[in-house]
Amino acid sequence: MSLPESIEIETGPDPDTAVIVLHGLGADGNDFVPVASELELAAVGPVRFVFPHAPVMPVTINNGYRMRAWYDILGSELVRREDEAGLRSSLALVEALLAREKSRGIPASRTVLAGFSQGCAMALLAGLRHAERLAGIVGMSGYLPLAASTAAERTDANALTPVFMAHGSFDNVVPLERGKQSCDALRALGYDVQWHEYPMAHSVCLEEIQDLNAWLLKVLAR
Repeated sequence: MSLPESIEIETGPDPDTAVIVLHGLGADGNDFVPVASELELAAVGPVRFVFPHAPVMPVTINNGYRMRAWYDILGSELVRREDEAGLRSSLALVEALLAREKSRGIPASRTVLAGFSQGCAMALLAGLRHAERLAGIVGMSGYLPLAASTAAERTDANALTPVFMAHGSFDNVVPLERGKQSCDALRALGYDVQWHEYPMAHSVCLEEIQDLNAWLLKVLAR
């Protein structure tokens, strides 16, 4: 499996902590580099941020226009017509990214898997299924994909992994209710989900970054 191209930023030499951030539809790894620069994680030691670029593919909802996407969006109904093949193909890419960090000396237990929108869907999909416990899973402005198969496919290793979910109350791309339903579904399965809601659209705000910063310091504490 060839790894997706990525942007990497290390906050110091020999990092032993990693944060992998998966971007949304039509964006690329550059999208969340500014957000990372706003985080203050010195207390947990040097961190390697990894911002992978999704594959370029035609996206049905955008008239087949080719863009970076982790999977196809077949229509505005995000649940009934999911691109399961695309989701599982990108699941393998995320697993490869996690394996690379492990090969470079950063175990899953010191790795946070995060994502925005489509990237949120991928972080939840991969994080709950990963064979080793992650430090945490972050889902921003997204939803839980392949929800019906989560209970059967999730691993015991990440049953207690903390989850940070955030959503804008005015989101016109992924409706707030979709995010809340995903949070409720995860809590019903026993996950420790910290839910945040902000007066914003399909975006990220300063208060969200501050809340995420506090959560990261907690889950990555020595």
